[in-house]
Amino acid sequence: MIPWLPRAPLFPPVEQALPEPNGLLAAGGDLAPERIIAAYRRGIFPWFNEGDPILWWSPDPRMVLFPGELRVSRSLAKTLRNKGYAVGFDSAFAEVVAACARTPRPGQNGTWITPRMQDAYNRMHRLGFAHSVETRIDGRLAGGLFGIAIGRVFYGESMFSLATDASKIALVHLCRRLERRGFAMIDCQMETRHLGTLGARTIPRREFVAALEAWTASGDPPGPWSAEPGNAACVVRGATDAKGIRT
Repeated sequence: MIPWLPRAPLFPPVEQALPEPNGLLAAGGDLAPERIIAAYRRGIFPWFNEGDPILWWSPDPRMVLFPGELRVSRSLAKTLRNKGYAVGFDSAFAEVVAACARTPRPGQNGTWITPRMQDAYNRMHRLGFAHSVETRIDGRLAGGLFGIAIGRVFYGESMFSLATDASKIALVHLCRRLERRGFAMIDCQMETRHLGTLGARTIPRREFVAALEAWTASGDPPGPWSAEPGNAACVVRGATDAKGIRT
């Protein structure tokens, strides 16, 4: 059994999450910004299907990506050098969320980015917590990602791509921006092999939660992300041969 949340934005200890399904902690509550922020600071996130109650999760272990550990393949590095794209920040947040919601995913029937979740993310964006990265090719939105920033942690939510490497381009530029701004970690939430190839790795939940306590206590205040100079091209360090951010 899992507890039903009270009206106040309170959560049980993450150690009470079920081992199977991994990380299921609680049900109910709402998607008000205060509850979402309280949840993310504790390593908890909402994930549920249309028609189901809101379910709250804190899996163990947790997949994370440290921005400086991003791995870029030679083929992706070539794409980045070709500069046939432009990258924006917060220039089309609602469009990115909607594109992530309607993108088919292997092995998934429907999407967890329900209208209720989209409304919640759009509210968080208006408050300056939720952000998007957009990749445009020939002026058209070709890929991107979105997530929530609290302190020095970026919580990745979802990615989409309508052209080869378009979402990876957005991720590269996100990592470079986060490094420049002193962010310590990207929470990928669910473990996926795809994110593992990009440098993400799992850490124990207790280590993740301890890091959140330190890293969400300082950093940039909430607010819109503007485009940064030179974002149409990126110098990639350490290119090698080589989602999770929930897809």
